[in-house]
Amino acid sequence: MKYSRPRGTQDIIPPETSRWRFVENAFESTFDRFGYRGIRTPIFEETDLFVRTVGEGTDIISKEMYTFEDRGGRSLTLRPENTASVIRAYLENGMHRWGGIQRLYYFGPMFRYDRPQAGRYRQFHQVGAEAIGSLNPALDVELIQIVIQTFECLGFQKIELKLNTVGSLKTRGPYRELLLEAIESLSGELTPAALKRYRSNPLRIFDSKDYGASLKGQLPIITEHLPPEELDHFARVKDLLGVAGIQYEEDPFLVRGLDYYTKTVFEVFKEEHGAQSALCGGGRYDDLIEQCGGPATPAIGFSVGIERVISSLPEHSPAVKETGGYIDYYVVCADDSAAARSLSAAQTLRKTGNAEVDLSGRSVKKQLQSAGKKSARIAVVIASDHGDTVVWKDLKKHTEETINDASLAERASSDTV
Repeated sequence: MKYSRPRGTQDIIPPETSRWRFVENAFESTFDRFGYRGIRTPIFEETDLFVRTVGEGTDIISKEMYTFEDRGGRSLTLRPENTASVIRAYLENGMHRWGGIQRLYYFGPMFRYDRPQAGRYRQFHQVGAEAIGSLNPALDVELIQIVIQTFECLGFQKIELKLNTVGSLKTRGPYRELLLEAIESLSGELTPAALKRYRSNPLRIFDSKDYGASLKGQLPIITEHLPPEELDHFARVKDLLGVAGIQYEEDPFLVRGLDYYTKTVFEVFKEEHGAQSALCGGGRYDDLIEQCGGPATPAIGFSVGIERVISSLPEHSPAVKETGGYIDYYVVCADDSAAARSLSAAQTLRKTGNAEVDLSGRSVKKQLQSAGKKSARIAVVIASDHGDTVVWKDLKKHTEETINDASLAERASSDTV
């Protein structure tokens, strides 16, 4: 091999691509049912967009971004996440003047210079949703419903929802100082690098995997320092989750990894906990649009790592069973002289299903073997010495019959799966 893929990337090839399509279609179907519409943004943006929104104290900004200077001297960055891009597009295209709630969803690659490991890549893919324009706690629950329902469609039977509130940016001011004092009192238990990081952004200590519950339990919890109106919002979210029949666990240490989150934050886990058990995360970001130069506008969103979902699919998931090779009609072209009739027959068959023509020039036996490997339901054998007839082979029922070319459309339309 002269070339190989860059470290931290992957090639997604058949039949794996079919699992990806199944997962993406499952989310898209749920989005459609909830009234969400697709949005597509550029893969790269001005660097300052991410610095301003994600937060300078985060690992994403300080260590992980792919940033470059274009020929015009502008600093650009491959998007490490998509919420900032969606908000930029929301404002730039005047969607904030449309009125009502804008419900949007996206699919696409993101880029972070991270240490590659199982389920983690430098180019990774996310599906996500943003609901912009309402403070109503019911909107928080709607986003969670989308996540739960889609995972159920994908065969996840035991998933866990963790929930917390991180208050507003205004609320976090006094709490931040209180938390920083507590962190300083525990400085002997922290590394110098960690202490420097938490002095910049104290809430990150709750997101750290380096310190367990025993240390975090000595710190003040944000829910004990929130004003009544923010506690009321969180209480209403929990009440509505109960009405919707969605179980959850309150996690006072859950803060998420991006600085723009406010109030409700949540994560969804598969049944086994571990480094790769988180499937989805999200929360409110009621101040982000104003920070980006728009009018004060509340919003909430979530993102799902598709690689993580694919690697976590249960054995019984319909996505696992998806091979991508299912063919309704496999047209066996027995010889070169039958090519024109084979193409014509396939066009006829595509009116009632999908059809693949084998133009490999292999023997009929080998072509029929390929039809079986691709789980074809019907094989249609066409040979120049068959006159104006074809052999219709039902590979599921193991039956065979000879029909005229002119009867092919009628035979296909009367066929039952």
